[in-house]
Amino acid sequence: MAGKNHSKVEKTNAVRALEAAGIDFSMLTFETDVAKSGLEVARILGQDPDQVFKTLVTQGKSGSHYVFMVPVEASLDLRKAAAAVGEKNVEMIASRGLLPLTGYVHGGCSPLGMKKQFPTVIDETAQLFDRIMCSGGRIGFQICIAPDDLQRMVGASFADITQ
Repeated sequence: MAGKNHSKVEKTNAVRALEAAGIDFSMLTFETDVAKSGLEVARILGQDPDQVFKTLVTQGKSGSHYVFMVPVEASLDLRKAAAAVGEKNVEMIASRGLLPLTGYVHGGCSPLGMKKQFPTVIDETAQLFDRIMCSGGRIGFQICIAPDDLQRMVGASFADITQ
């Protein structure tokens, strides 16, 4: 629940944004010193991998950046992703470029609270669930949120973007 028992966790930009907007969410944490794969995160937290989404940042042929969210067991289909944002093609950005662009590190990249809000597309399967999980902006920290609330917060669209 937004605003309840959040004081025990070091707040990230993602949490600050959700609290400022009055959005209902919960947080899950786990101890780790290194980035885990999304599937490992789902297993550690005992969550359905179909409900745990990874945040992927890309660059289109135009030079614009885009954020895509897909279930941790799925792969982003670059052609479908490009079509969803009206680009000829998109490519993943290098991990080293993530922090200066978004303010987040690989393994802790949240679609919420980035330095700049980029056009965001969430895989349509998110709509099958009441709540989904995504990074809370730090390695070992996940946010559980209603897909429609996440969509409104980041101005996202839903589309079929997985292989």
